[in-house]
Amino acid sequence: MDFLEIIKVIFYGMVEGITEWLPVSSTGHLILFESFWPLNVSKEFLEMFRVVIQLGAILAVCVVFFHRLNPFSRTHSPAKKAEIWDIWLKVIVGCIPAGVIGVLFNDFFDEHFYKWPVVAGALIVYGVAFILIEQYNRRHRPRIRSFRDMSLVTALLIGVIQVLSLIPGTSRSGSTILGAMLLGVSRTVAAEYTFFLAIPVMFGASALKLLDFGLGFTAPELVTLLLGMVVAFVVSLFVIRFLMDFVKRYSFAVFGYYRIVLGVAVIGIALAFPSLLPH
Repeated sequence: MDFLEIIKVIFYGMVEGITEWLPVSSTGHLILFESFWPLNVSKEFLEMFRVVIQLGAILAVCVVFFHRLNPFSRTHSPAKKAEIWDIWLKVIVGCIPAGVIGVLFNDFFDEHFYKWPVVAGALIVYGVAFILIEQYNRRHRPRIRSFRDMSLVTALLIGVIQVLSLIPGTSRSGSTILGAMLLGVSRTVAAEYTFFLAIPVMFGASALKLLDFGLGFTAPELVTLLLGMVVAFVVSLFVIRFLMDFVKRYSFAVFGYYRIVLGVAVIGIALAFPSLLPH
């Protein structure tokens, strides 16, 4: 594994660590970077790497929110432990739709939706949606301002909306945050819920990809995967804290505008360099 490949993997890990949590679509960004600066790996490994690298980002969530999500901590009161178990119940309920659809149709989505028109369209549509919903929320106070206020039905509905993230360009965090806000959830709770939902969802998705690929890694492939995960983990530690501070002060509209610009950029690149992006 040469020095240039190491630099590429570090760069990919940074892109993953940043875009996994911001509602801007990690897939949309990776498609662009894969087109202009591809890794020297097989197509099968790249499809697996694109998903499993997210484990590094997920581990960052486990570290940042460990105390918040640990119902066995001796420092928590019985009431606090009950609250944490309630959060986990809502996370599990919210994961059911994506888990079922992901297992049944994962290959179908990879084969039929991993195309630049889909990615560009999803980036733009969800960008517009973020802007419109934030404008709506300026005039309406969120009904659900804590996890105690969130019902199991609301958690399940957010999970149903999360299924849309199987479409490249949608963004898993983007779809769950939008879905939550549409259902009257505050930005802070919506952001936290998307972090918590990511834990079982992405562990499951990574396990499926690893099983499909097998464990017969070459030494360069293993280094590529582990290095990408480590970089994504470190970067995610900072991005998660940034986003939680950001949503307390600002709206998600800025991400909506960014998505629209990125979607237009994907269209422009595809038209100017048709051989670069997947059709």
